[in-house]
Amino acid sequence: MIRRETDRSDSIKQRTARLSVLSNTVLVVAKLAVGLAIGSVGIISEAIHSGIDLLAAGIAFISIRKAEEPADDCHRFGHGKFEDFSGFVEAILIFVAAALIVREALGKLLGGEGGLAVESLGIGMAVMGLSAAVNWYVSARLMRVAKETGSIALESDAWHLRTDVYTSLAVLGGLLLIRITGLVYLDAVVALGVAFIIMKAAWDLTRRAFADLTDHALPPEEEERIRQIICEHYSECVDFHALRTRRSGSDRFVDLHLVVAKGSSIEGAFDIVKHLESDIRTEFTGANVTIRVEPCTAECAHCSSICRLNGPEDARREKG
Repeated sequence: MIRRETDRSDSIKQRTARLSVLSNTVLVVAKLAVGLAIGSVGIISEAIHSGIDLLAAGIAFISIRKAEEPADDCHRFGHGKFEDFSGFVEAILIFVAAALIVREALGKLLGGEGGLAVESLGIGMAVMGLSAAVNWYVSARLMRVAKETGSIALESDAWHLRTDVYTSLAVLGGLLLIRITGLVYLDAVVALGVAFIIMKAAWDLTRRAFADLTDHALPPEEEERIRQIICEHYSECVDFHALRTRRSGSDRFVDLHLVVAKGSSIEGAFDIVKHLESDIRTEFTGANVTIRVEPCTAECAHCSSICRLNGPEDARREKG
């Protein structure tokens, strides 16, 4: 049952990544053709941005396929890090795109050759509007699947396209202002704005991918939820400690030490562990949970599976 659910998740991730590749291919061709035709550095910068998005989408697609491979002798914990590496590479590519855009824009502002065909702005505005609409739809779908499957590769790709939506709208607004005011230099100014926006997105993606590559702990809210799940089993165990978490691609790893009452049978401790693992995996699909069982070392007059060390409420019950 778990294998079927995993296969279904993997299939959805691959189909969604493929959609991103196809949509970006069409948009790169359209933007580049129109940008060169009318001489708009803003549209050309958007073509460069979409070109990087296309490359990133291709990397995401390949990394997802690799990350879905089962664990082997060389990768005992699976291949999830390939998704993290993909996210890191995608962020670097966005920085490259931003640098290219800045160079083009500054060249225009400092008197570089090439002019803007103001009379042809209509087709450029239409392409930018179409780009924003397409990328909004694709990014929303990518983000939804990324949240469902925990895929950083898809999430990175979704943020790429969401940024593309904003930058496309910025270029569209710039072209509209040029048409109204006749101030052609606004095209380069908008392009610079586009570059700074995508630099911010690249920085955020770099931080997220680097955190997973260096085995950073899960977000505080996720760790708190894990603690709550463990505490729900305090009627069966005594305490827990040494909780450690990390993420590898879409996989979460959780390990902890569980303290059980003295004299607990192996079968009883095993049942507690299996129940706890099941609850954590239900909350975080596909989580890898490792639990080490330890006997309680406290010297209590009375020892049972419901221990007074659990908390104030149990202590009151014990005194009563």
